[in-house]
Amino acid sequence: MTDAEWTAVRPLLPVPGWMRGRGGRPEAYCQRQLLDAIRYLVDNGIKWRAMPVDFPPWDRVYAFFRRWRDHGLVREFHDRLRAKARERLGRDAEPSAGVIDSQSVKADAVVGADSRGFDGGKLVNGRKRHVVVDTLGLLLGVMVTAADTGDRAAAHVLLEQVVDAHHRLALIWADGGYTGSIVEHCLAT
Repeated sequence: MTDAEWTAVRPLLPVPGWMRGRGGRPEAYCQRQLLDAIRYLVDNGIKWRAMPVDFPPWDRVYAFFRRWRDHGLVREFHDRLRAKARERLGRDAEPSAGVIDSQSVKADAVVGADSRGFDGGKLVNGRKRHVVVDTLGLLLGVMVTAADTGDRAAAHVLLEQVVDAHHRLALIWADGGYTGSIVEHCLAT
């Protein structure tokens, strides 16, 4: 992370309890190092145990990530960064329009048969990721299902989650795979 990126990110991070006088011991590693390690892992698609020695030990990085994930801090951090990016581009922090779509992806042999399916339209045996983004392409919601899950069925669940989190969202663009009952459902709700 460059110094400029760290300057932008640092104020968005939650303050550890020990720094607020709530007790506990100081963290052994700098949050910047831990975030750099997580970014490296995501960027390179490596396993936790394959973390290079330049970073803190993999189990400390994973514990940091897991603590943030379990307390909803990963999502909160993402939402804060998205709002800041939107404001920097002269937009409202909360989007009022978005786009929904899905993509089928082949699954590796190690992916269990219970979590994958066959998408007859794309002729793909694997998983399907359903994504809702704002008009800038910034992520609002994502859901991964077996590839045989229909777009309309997944959209019911995903759109409810997205609209609960983003109250200003009033318009969603979708392709022809989302026709039928999902349109009536959205108009009714």
